[in-house]
Amino acid sequence: MAFKGKSKNASHLENLTLTVNEKILRECHNLYTEDKIGLISIAGDIDIHLLAPRKKITVLLIGNHSAGKSSFINWYVEEHIQRTGVAIETQGFTIVTSGRKRESLTGNATLHLYPHLEPLQNKPGVMDYVTTEITTSKQKKFNLVTFIDTPGLVDGDMKYPFDVNESILWLGKQIADRVFVFFDPIGQALCKRTLNIVEQLSEDHAEIMKFYLSKADEAGHESDRQRVMMQIVQELCKRPNLNRTGFDMPTIYIPSMGKTSKCVNQIEDVCKEIDKTINTTIQNTLNKLEKDCTDISTKIDTLIEEDNAACSYNLRAKGKGFMYASVGSILPLLLFGNFLAIALPKESLEAALGVTGAEALAKYTSPVGTLWTLIPSNYHNHAACLFIFLTLLLLLAARFAARSMPTLSRKRKRSLVERKSYVQNHVKTKKAALYKEYLQQSVAAHDI
Repeated sequence: MAFKGKSKNASHLENLTLTVNEKILRECHNLYTEDKIGLISIAGDIDIHLLAPRKKITVLLIGNHSAGKSSFINWYVEEHIQRTGVAIETQGFTIVTSGRKRESLTGNATLHLYPHLEPLQNKPGVMDYVTTEITTSKQKKFNLVTFIDTPGLVDGDMKYPFDVNESILWLGKQIADRVFVFFDPIGQALCKRTLNIVEQLSEDHAEIMKFYLSKADEAGHESDRQRVMMQIVQELCKRPNLNRTGFDMPTIYIPSMGKTSKCVNQIEDVCKEIDKTINTTIQNTLNKLEKDCTDISTKIDTLIEEDNAACSYNLRAKGKGFMYASVGSILPLLLFGNFLAIALPKESLEAALGVTGAEALAKYTSPVGTLWTLIPSNYHNHAACLFIFLTLLLLLAARFAARSMPTLSRKRKRSLVERKSYVQNHVKTKKAALYKEYLQQSVAAHDI
């Protein structure tokens, strides 16, 4: 018990240190993943597939080798996590995220931490080159960001141990919330492999891509930088998917002590872009939370309506079945009663049924007897076969007419109603409170 108390206290202290944005994303994630009453569990029970929102945004960094991707990550987290240099230092995919202690994870451990990366296993050789670096840094907004550093891209005879193009494209299309493309001004900015990947990503995901001229302070004089940027822009504009209005490519470089440069450094704009992505992700997460709640409630209403319709259908079907079965059963009973009334002596019937019973039998079977006497004796056997056929046909019709549709049990129906009430009254209320808490960061309380 003492251990549990310490665990709860530690969790409470951790929650107190969270920023508002961290708290919102974490609570949204918990609303989806909570055992038995989480939205994923509730939705899965009614055949709706949901994915839990991630607690952090994912930023994918793309560029040729020595473009400054790893250096930017080190600068942002203010720790030396990634190796940097002119050589191709990053040969695989490195995921950099914040955590409780410094740790390095290999491919298999990475999949346990990020199960949404499992489709990478279908790309031969990739998982041998996927690692995760966990650091305790809380600098800037790193506690809400996960960076994916990609292999440095080169042209020519360079061979990668896996399909690097397809792997980067999959990460950019399926995982990344923002894609940063770094062009360096020293010879490799027009790397065709980089441009091909960027062009393919831009076909459907241009809105999440941002371009930067990295290491701008190493490009020489201002005229040299302008010339490099013109070359890059001209090459990009040759490709239809990249030739669009509003193109922007800020110049950035890693500031260093004791080194000055006349080049404008817009690296803070990269941080602002990350902040903007975080805010957009929070809004999208809260909006999706409301949409998923609505979808679940609508599906439950549909299931209950369909069940009510099935119950009404079953009631009508039972009525039809009973009617056909009654007619099919009465017909042979009347024939059998008529046979008894004719074949047995009157005294025997009165002894067995009483005077009243014998008279009733004679009265109710007399129409059948009259009908039977109208049939020539040569056709009695045919008539009997016809009566048997009609009886079987009516009983068969009763069986088909009485077929029922599947319905929900009372327990199941009650459970659905309770879950809908939970989603509407608890989850949606929680979502409204989280949205209010998010807006209070920028808007006065009386304006909400």
